[in-house]
Amino acid sequence: METSLSSGIWAGFVATVYLSLIMIAKAKLGMTPAPERLRATPEAVATLTGARLPSRAGWIGFFVVGSVFWGVAYAVLQPFLPGEPWVKGLVFGALLWLAAMIVFMPLAGQGLFGKTRGVSPAVASLILQLAYGGVLGLAFAY
Repeated sequence: METSLSSGIWAGFVATVYLSLIMIAKAKLGMTPAPERLRATPEAVATLTGARLPSRAGWIGFFVVGSVFWGVAYAVLQPFLPGEPWVKGLVFGALLWLAAMIVFMPLAGQGLFGKTRGVSPAVASLILQLAYGGVLGLAFAY
């Protein structure tokens, strides 16, 4: 199991780097003002504890969550997910998106399914989570 968990962390890191590059490219192309997800971690901490974190904490939190938490969760769950490695990753990404929309978005003050921001960010988030999941599944299998 230890090898599986370390493979999950490695795959999570690869997928997080990939997702980060997409987010940075979107920001450089003017599609988003800044990598939006990076504000979510400090906002959630502020909501839960009242503590204010520096903006760079968003990147740190993003990589810890994407690499360690989701990487380990994928390593544990992937034997139970259907399909080929990339399909397992897509299913996992969709589950992450659903959890984010129901739990994390409200904690970040953006409402259930990010309703305070409209439909577009939720759809964009789904696309990004699917990209992350697909790469996670392929990297884990590799």
